[in-house]
Amino acid sequence: MPDPNLAAEFRSALRPLIRRFNKERTISLGKSGILGRLNEQGPATASELAASERITPQAVAVALRELEELSFVTRARDDIDRRKVRVQITETGRVALESEHAAGTRWLAEALVERLDNSERATLSAAVPVLRKLMQETGNE
Repeated sequence: MPDPNLAAEFRSALRPLIRRFNKERTISLGKSGILGRLNEQGPATASELAASERITPQAVAVALRELEELSFVTRARDDIDRRKVRVQITETGRVALESEHAAGTRWLAEALVERLDNSERATLSAAVPVLRKLMQETGNE
């Protein structure tokens, strides 16, 4: 039987770290997720974005409108199916996304050096593959 205290302690330890990491953001997590998806996988419809980001179509519509106002995305009719509109990240959107990632990474890199010794950094480094495994999707999710 898994230790329920481990799960609670893990969540408790991650919460302030994530909150601090996200303090560096200038774009919401939802919008950043959409930009990241478009950057990594290319153009998509709003419904594809809603499914991949696990947010409502209404939330995607609002986010896309705001991202378009910032010139972070553009919309265009699909070349094959003219009924579909595909959204694509712009160069301005890529720069904003990279800036978001860099700000959080910069803070975290500094914190790792300032607050952890070599042994603690090695322990954290060894935990990364375990965390990735924990986050792997299963067919049931």
